[in-house]
Formats: sequence, C-alpha cells, structure tokens
Amino acid sequence: MLVSSLDIFGSSPEMMALFVGFGLVVGILFGFFGMGGSFLVTPALLMLGYDASVAVGSGMAFVFGTAVIASLKHHDLGQVDYKLGGIMIAGTTVGIEVGRASVYYLESLGLAGGVISVAYVLLLGGIGAMVTREAMKGDGGGGVDHEAADKDLSEYEIPEVAKRIQRTVRIPPMVTLRGDVRVSAWVITAVAFSTGVLSGFLGVGGGFIRMPAMIYAIGVPVPVAVGTDLFEIVFSGGIGSYLYGQGGGVDLAIVAPLLFGSALGARIGSAATAIVDSDGIKIYFGGMLLAGAVAVGIGEVGSYLGNELLETVGLVLVIGAAVVVAGAIVYTTVSSLRATRRQQTPAVD
Repeated sequence: MLVSSLDIFGSSPEMMALFVGFGLVVGILFGFFGMGGSFLVTPALLMLGYDASVAVGSGMAFVFGTAVIASLKHHDLGQVDYKLGGIMIAGTTVGIEVGRASVYYLESLGLAGGVISVAYVLLLGGIGAMVTREAMKGDGGGGVDHEAADKDLSEYEIPEVAKRIQRTVRIPPMVTLRGDVRVSAWVITAVAFSTGVLSGFLGVGGGFIRMPAMIYAIGVPVPVAVGTDLFEIVFSGGIGSYLYGQGGGVDLAIVAPLLFGSALGARIGSAATAIVDSDGIKIYFGGMLLAGAVAVGIGEVGSYLGNELLETVGLVLVIGAAVVVAGAIVYTTVSSLRATRRQQTPAVD
C-alpha cells in the first residue's frame, strides 16, 4: 500500500497539489466552524472517479487526522465531557459498522456511488437550508458561538426540544453531564448510533449532524457539544479508518496530502475564531452546504448520462464552494487585523 502510494505521488504531482490545496481549505473550515468542509471530501473523490469504498474510507481517515488536530485546542479549553464522549463512542462504533457494511453491500450491487451521492444531496441540501435560515434570522443558529469560551456553562439555555426529551425519556441509567444536564444514557446512545451510521455510510465525521443533535436532543451546552464532538470524531474516525483500511478502502496517496494541507488550515481557522465576528460568515457556510448539494447532484446526473462536462462542473462547484467560504474567513480575518491596527496607531501617537 505504501509503495503504491509513493508511486502515485511521483506520477501525479497535479493530483497531489490538488489534494494539498483542498486539505488547506477544509482545514480552515474545520478549525473555524468546528465542523464543515470534511463532508465535501467524499463526494469530491466520487466525482474524481474513485470507488465508493475508497472515497468513503479515505474521507473518514482524513476526518480522523483533522479531528485530532482540532480537538487538542478544545481539550485545553476544558470543553470536553469525557463521560458523554465515552457513551457516544460506544454507540457510534456499532453505527459505523452498520454503515460500512451497507456501503460494501451496495457496492456489490453496483449502486453504492449513486445512493451515497443522493444521500449527500438530501443531507447537504436539508442542513444547508436550515443553517442559512437560522443565520439570516440572526439568532445565533447555524454555527459555533465563538464567545463560548468566555461564558459559564450555566448561562446556556437548554432548547425546549431537549427539555421535552429529558422529561419524556426517563429510562435508566440516567447520567449527569457537564452543565448539570441530566439525561437518559439511551438518548445519548440513540444519537450516537444514528450519527455513526451516517459516518460509516458517507465517510464523514458526522459533526455537522452530531453537534446540533447534542444541543437539541441531549441539551448539552454549545462549547461542550463542540469539544466533545471533536473528541468523539477522533475515535469514530479512527475506528472507521481501520475498518475500511482492512478492506483496502484507505488510500494514503489521498489522505497524506489532504492532512498536510489541513494541518496548516486548521491552525489558520482556529486563530481566526478569536478575531472574526462569525455571524455574516454563517450565511456563507449555509450557502456552501447548498452549493455542495447542487454540485453533487450535477455530478451524479453527469455520471449517469456519461457527460464529462457535467461531472467537471459538479467537481468545480464542490471545491469552489469550500474555497469561497475559506477565502471569506481569511479575508475577514486580515481586514479585522488591519482595522485593529489602524485603531491602535492613533492611540500610540
């Protein structure tokens, strides 16, 4: 595997450069939002012509490496609930195996690529519409609250949906989480299993679904949801990568350059969270999801019709959507730094 990967690196420098650049962009998104971008890797690989198992397995391995980098910051901030994470890992592990088995079964029928692409269109489109709507309402929905580290956990209001679930589902054992949240372990397990199935089936960390689920189904405070989600992705991504790797589904020629680029990107994105007011960019994030849904749809239609032009358009839209949002983050960061310096200069004089 390693030798063949090195051969591919040597024979295709263009692909290596593409993966490094894409990894950089995805890393910026991941570091800034705590989610986002990694779910574009698998459909991009599918549109590049990789087998479904390789696209999903390599996407999951990339998610694992990126989550390790991003979760270290949240560990230092004390935003990880290890009790919640442990239960989530147990439920997710079972879900990943179910999702992985489904991919190989569909692949044996020759349906994997099409079914996974359709699932992406529905998932990205639905979540993209929700994120965009919440962001435009201006109520703080649709992304990570970058003021989270400055607030006490008791200041976070538990959503009504989560309160209703906590009152209704009282099946033992009950567990107490950070922020004085008390909930049935079965609720946590159900959330973990369902997102695990998505992780194994789509090759994503599942954070863009799991994090909102922790907030709205379990009632976890936002910073704890973000930190614990990344901690859980480290394990779910690692387990998924191992399982797919056993079947030859992880291509180091894809994963290594993606991780190389994302290592720098995650640092840039994380640094930007301390500088940028993210409210406006949340709209771009929702737009990126919607653009991703349209891109995957166009690419799948092109693949079905054998139209290479449509496939190329779909691939360009997938990568372009991520590049636009990452560029908006970097541009806003640089603009904010310049504005701060201009304000400080007169004060010094």
